[in-house]
Amino acid sequence: MAQMVKLIGIGADGKDGLPPHCRKWIEEADVLIGGERHLAYFPEHRGEKWVLKGGIMGMIGRIAEVMAEQRVVVLASGDPLFYGIGRLLVRRLGGERVEILPHVSSLQLAFARMGESWQGVPVESLHGRPLFGLAQRIDGQDMVALLTDDQNTPGAIANYLLRFGMTEYKAFVAENLGGADERAGWWELEPMAQAEFSPLNIVILKRRDGARSQPWFMGMDDDAFIQRKPDKGLITKKEIRLLSLTEMRLQKESVVWDIGAGSGSVAIEAAKCATHGQVYAIEKNEADMANIEANCIKFRADIHAVHTKAPQGLDKLPDPDAIFIGGSGGELSELLTVCCSRLRTGGRLVINAATIETLSTALAGLEAAGMAVRVTLMQVSRSKPILNMTRFAALNPTYVIAAWRPDGEEGDVHEQ
Repeated sequence: MAQMVKLIGIGADGKDGLPPHCRKWIEEADVLIGGERHLAYFPEHRGEKWVLKGGIMGMIGRIAEVMAEQRVVVLASGDPLFYGIGRLLVRRLGGERVEILPHVSSLQLAFARMGESWQGVPVESLHGRPLFGLAQRIDGQDMVALLTDDQNTPGAIANYLLRFGMTEYKAFVAENLGGADERAGWWELEPMAQAEFSPLNIVILKRRDGARSQPWFMGMDDDAFIQRKPDKGLITKKEIRLLSLTEMRLQKESVVWDIGAGSGSVAIEAAKCATHGQVYAIEKNEADMANIEANCIKFRADIHAVHTKAPQGLDKLPDPDAIFIGGSGGELSELLTVCCSRLRTGGRLVINAATIETLSTALAGLEAAGMAVRVTLMQVSRSKPILNMTRFAALNPTYVIAAWRPDGEEGDVHEQ
């Protein structure tokens, strides 16, 4: 019968912050595992020491091999079940074989230093993850906590927020919490971007009282988007955009291709839905790339803008859960062959067609790819004033073509 692995949370105060029974387990361990900083708290330990530094699954495999014969203790920062090794250890070894002794988490300490409740506050871990996409995930939040690393430092976070004009936030930075050199205080983003901080820190953003961000809602008005001038109109109209996004059936972690992105309206609204996913705006016209970037900043949507004429360059992108084709540059048949072959199981492909010729080409290509299809003809009119009366002005009719693989119930979505 295998012995239980002890997983012990530890703070910046090292062994001094541990209760006696935890110190005893560490002293008696045949194998002590942890980061270099954790192991340094126990220089007198006589057993084996394994440094936990990358390759976590491989280390857990080694633990599984020795735990039957040796007493194993794993050290982790704070609460090991909060963005720590605890979940992986329990999943691999089984909950009945892991005894977890959590320490006060750095997040708890940070909010205590602030004197603020953290109930309901969203937490974003940037530890070992890119900053990409943070803007749409936190926009509009009153308060959000950020777990950092040596790349996503408080300075890097401040520069990122300044890029998106998110100056309604001030930041509380807590360093070396629980240690002798603890430091915590409030920062404005501009000086924070230039300052140096300890590698061990947490950043908490708080929106100033009365401060409001750029409002966003599904179906932003066409005129809200920056467009190419003088030939405005390179944008998917609001009503068509709403139906197209609905047909794409986006999930929180969806990977999305917007081909023929124009001003980026569909890609930006997709990013606001797929907040933890990845959105690629693919556009061949160089003049539109600056508009896409400007609209991303305006609406705080962090997306990948790709300057290429599809299908060129699509081989470098991850397989999508949803594809929107608003323009094909006259190569729709070839484009559909590529898109249908790359679409993930349960994915959706949506095409906007303004002519019956494009509709015919799309239907033929989708049929050849074995896709199921639904077509909706959108004929929309908007009210316009005329003298002291109101008339309706029609927009160009548009075919909204939705396609999916018929190998499951219509509406299946890919789970990441």
